[in-house]
Amino acid sequence: MIDDQLRAHRLFLTDHLRKQTDFSQTDQSRGLPPPPVQKPVPPDARRVSLPDSTQWQESIGQTSLVEAIARRESRRRFAEEELTLAELSFLLWATQGVRRMLGHGNALRNVPSAGARHSFETYLFIRNVSDLAPGLYRYLPLEHELVHLRNVPDMEAALTRAAYGQKFVGRSAVTFVWACIPERMEWRYGLTAHRVILLDAGHVCQNLYLACEAVAAGTCAVAAYDQAEMDQLLGVDGEEEFAVYVAPVGKRGVLPFLKKAKNISRYHGS
Repeated sequence: MIDDQLRAHRLFLTDHLRKQTDFSQTDQSRGLPPPPVQKPVPPDARRVSLPDSTQWQESIGQTSLVEAIARRESRRRFAEEELTLAELSFLLWATQGVRRMLGHGNALRNVPSAGARHSFETYLFIRNVSDLAPGLYRYLPLEHELVHLRNVPDMEAALTRAAYGQKFVGRSAVTFVWACIPERMEWRYGLTAHRVILLDAGHVCQNLYLACEAVAAGTCAVAAYDQAEMDQLLGVDGEEEFAVYVAPVGKRGVLPFLKKAKNISRYHGS
């Protein structure tokens, strides 16, 4: 037997609410303008141009989709090796890259989204990426650029603490955090927006998993974090924008027993 609280949370996974929602009252139906697809950038903010596809295609290898799917796994051990700026550019393109704008509030990207609403902003805690100083950045998908937000004192410890002590979250080359701006989806779908927002998050993170395999990197999706502490680290208000998913990324580490095996192989000519 399940209790009422569990039953209520299970109901969130269903689509019964759609029949009870008056879509004529959504902001879209009332003719209100859609929220912008990207947060504004302060005029004095430091921007970083990212390599375009002609630059990163040479560095990502020729991993087939079949290989990427077959190798995909959650990886929590990372090598102390930097990601290149080209590799980071590729990962951002794969997860939130814009193909074309459909209007002021809609864009087609490399991941699906309900109604092409794309409610996420991508934040990056960068620790070990070539040509980038450590700190907190935000991805600008329309320009394919980064904007530097601030330096984060003792970033590794801060991220580990916000992730309930999961140390690998702070030891990655870069930790992706997707924050949700629910108004972008609510504008069209009203009360039915929130279920599809979380479905969209899965699309984004799976693309990150597969893209990581193409650059000899790995990631592990993290849904367990202190909401208030993570929002504070991002500098968001926790109401109109808040963290929904975390994914540390780094070059694939070698497990200790594999290191030992490699050392033994040196003496046996294999």
